[in-house]
Amino acid sequence: MTSTVCLTFDFDAMSVWFGYAHTTPAMLSRGEYGATVGVPRILELLKRYNIRATFFIPGHTVESFPHQVDSILAAGHEVGHHSYAHVDPSEQTPEEERRDMERALQVLRKIGVEPQGFRSPSADFSQVTLSLLEEYKFRYDSSLMADDFSPYHPRIGDQVSRHEPLIPGRVADIWELPFCFEFDDWAHFQFNFNPYRNGTSAPSKVFEIWTKDFDWMHHNHPNGVLTAAMHPQVIGRGHRIEMLEQFIQHVQSRRDTQFSTQGDVVARLG
Repeated sequence: MTSTVCLTFDFDAMSVWFGYAHTTPAMLSRGEYGATVGVPRILELLKRYNIRATFFIPGHTVESFPHQVDSILAAGHEVGHHSYAHVDPSEQTPEEERRDMERALQVLRKIGVEPQGFRSPSADFSQVTLSLLEEYKFRYDSSLMADDFSPYHPRIGDQVSRHEPLIPGRVADIWELPFCFEFDDWAHFQFNFNPYRNGTSAPSKVFEIWTKDFDWMHHNHPNGVLTAAMHPQVIGRGHRIEMLEQFIQHVQSRRDTQFSTQGDVVARLG
């Protein structure tokens, strides 16, 4: 029985800030920090502990920061699809979502990547997202939250409303490697003025949440898979990258544990 941890990084760079009503130079500088400071720190840490990770990278980031993306690929990490410019699919028309997915795929293919996995920029879907992922032959998604430590197959075409109970749709072909906001560094650490987000959690608080959840999985959920979602512009700060290293050390201190890319997890699932 082996507990698996997937370290994943949403390398949004500047693209994440275009989702705000008023994008400023200071916002964009945070994204640049993630590319020029955060990514090298993350890659150095992963190399030191011989860990392969999964990076979800928007096409906009691939074209804006090619050297950093090349360094991720050269280090042997997995690269997944994360839209072209970090647009929420639930706010797109089906045609807009298809064009965005295809544009990002074209950018990734130019650098030799045929992505197996997808993470929604907003951790949310439209009514057609899962069908598109099936159509474009993705093997897995990591955006939904219907489980915590067990990969599962999400459903397509559920019917449910406040007035009518759930009528389940069909089971999708792709795997879901569940995500949650408790294991998302943005929710804990990213400050913003408008809309206001505190974002000043102490790393000790987040370390406690992450280690407690991991320990519960390790002792109670055989062969569990835990996904941590991070952002170079957030986790790259000194006190936070130190917390990530402490979390890695905590996982490695337990017997029968491993770190894995999400693609490798899905390959083992078959």
